[in-house]
Amino acid sequence: MAQDRVIIFDTTLRDGEQSPGNSMNLEEKLLVADALDAMGVDVIEAGFAMASNGDFESVHAIAKRIKNAVVCSLARAKTGDIERAAEALKPAKQPRIHTFMSTSPIHLKYQFKMSEEEVLDLIATTVKLARKYTDNVEWSAMDATRTPLPYLCRAFEVAIKAGATTVNVPDTVGYTAPDEYFNIITTIKNTVPNIDKAIISTHCQNDLGLATANSLAAIRAGARQIECTINGIGERAGNTALEEVVMTIHTRRDLYPFTTGIKTEHIMRCSRLITSVTGQQVQNNKAIVGANAFAHESGIHQDGVLKHAGTYEIMTPESVGLTKSNLVMGKHSGRHAFKDKIKDMGFELGDNALEEAFARFKDLADKKKEIYDEDIIALVDARIASKNDPIQFSALKVICGTVGEQTAEMTLIIDGTPKTAKVEGVGSVDATFKAIKTLVPHEARLKLYQVHGVTAGTDAQAEVTVRLMDGERVINGHGSDTDTLVASAKAYVDALCRLKVARKDVEDIAT
Repeated sequence: MAQDRVIIFDTTLRDGEQSPGNSMNLEEKLLVADALDAMGVDVIEAGFAMASNGDFESVHAIAKRIKNAVVCSLARAKTGDIERAAEALKPAKQPRIHTFMSTSPIHLKYQFKMSEEEVLDLIATTVKLARKYTDNVEWSAMDATRTPLPYLCRAFEVAIKAGATTVNVPDTVGYTAPDEYFNIITTIKNTVPNIDKAIISTHCQNDLGLATANSLAAIRAGARQIECTINGIGERAGNTALEEVVMTIHTRRDLYPFTTGIKTEHIMRCSRLITSVTGQQVQNNKAIVGANAFAHESGIHQDGVLKHAGTYEIMTPESVGLTKSNLVMGKHSGRHAFKDKIKDMGFELGDNALEEAFARFKDLADKKKEIYDEDIIALVDARIASKNDPIQFSALKVICGTVGEQTAEMTLIIDGTPKTAKVEGVGSVDATFKAIKTLVPHEARLKLYQVHGVTAGTDAQAEVTVRLMDGERVINGHGSDTDTLVASAKAYVDALCRLKVARKDVEDIAT
C-alpha cells in the first residue's frame, strides 16, 4: 500500500447499529452494504457474529454479497467468538476478523479482573486462533487512550507477533484530544519494534466532539486506517463521521497529503440512506451532509457566491453528490425515463425493485404535481413491504379538529383478512395509533414519533419514524406518504412487522 493511502474502515453496520433505535433488518443492512461497497469503502465491519443469530446471518449474507471491500466481523477475545466470526465470514472474498481486549487499568481491575500478564497471554492466544482462519486479522486495545503507553506498546507488540496485520488504538470513551492522540500514535510507531508489520488504525468516539480532529491528528502521526461511520452514528455521542474525515483529506491536501478510495459523489446518497433506515435525522448544520451545509442566507455571502462560488464554498455541492432540487419528473414520465433518472442519481436497482419503485413513483405523481430529486430518493430508499408481511396498511379515515370527537377509522389486512376499528383519541395521531393497537394488541411502548418533510410545500411527502420498545428490544418503523397521518400509520405497522421478525418466535403478533 502506498504510504499516503488511508484505509477507510466503515463500522456503520456494527458500531453505528449499536446505538439505541438504530437496529436494521437484513434487507436494510444489505442495502447499506451495497452502498458502502459502491462508494469505495475499503473495509465494511458487517456486525458482531456472536451477538445473535440475526447478526451472524447478516455478516454471512454481506460476506456472500460484497464484491470489492474487505468484510469484517467483530469478535471478543474468546474462542467461541472467533470461531463464530470465521464461520460467518466463510463466503467473503476478503475476510477480516477483528478481535479486541481491554488494556486500561480501570477496565482490567473492575470489568475483567485480570492482570496485565494474563491479558498479554490472552492476546497472543486469540490472535493466533484468528490467524488460523484468515491472514487478515485486526486487534484492538479497548480503552487504549487511558492505557499507560509502555503497556499499550507491549500489547501491540504481542498482537503483531501473534499475527495481527492491523492494530487499532480506540478512544473508546471519547477521552483523548488531538495533541495527546498524536503523541500516542507517534510513540507506538517509534517504540513497538515490529510495528512495520502492521497498519496502525484509529477508532474515535465523539463524546467531547473531537472524533474527527483526533482521527486526522492520528494519520498525520502515522496511522493509515480510520474507523468511522456514515453521519457519525454510533454509541453515546457517536463516532468519527466518514464524510468529515474524507472531505477534509479531499479539501486540505496541503495539511493532509493523503488519498482514500472513496468516491465522494456517493456521500449524500449514503447519508440519506442511513437517515432513511435508522430514522435519525441529520441536524441542519451538520458538516458536509446537513441541509444548511451549502446554504447561504447572509447577503454578503450570497453576493460572494453569486460572483464566484469559491468565495464562501471550500468544496462544491456536486463533489459530495448533492443535486439541486429541480423539477425532473411528472405523472406523464415513463418507465424508461424513470430508470434513466435513478441511474443518473447513482442508484442501481434490479428489475423487481425498479418496478416497485416505479409503481410508487406513479402513485406519488398522481398526488403531487412537482416531483423532486429528494422525492425520488425517498421512493427508492423506502422499505419495500413484503406481500407476505402479516400486517399491511389498507385504509385510514380521520376526523380531527377542535370541535367534536377526534376519531380514526383504520383498516388493516391481518394475515390476509381485512379488519377495521374505529377509535377515539386525544388528537388524530393518538386516535390512529390506538386504532392500530386495537387491531393488533401488543405491549410495546412508543418511544419516538418523528416526522420529516422530504421537500418544501404543502404537498411534500412526509417521512415518519416510529420507535417501539418491547422489553429491552428497540425497533424502528418507517413510512412515507403525502398524507402525514397515512405515513404515520404505515410507520407504526412497519415497526410491528419488524417486531414480529425480531422476536423470532411462533406466536402471531396479530390475534
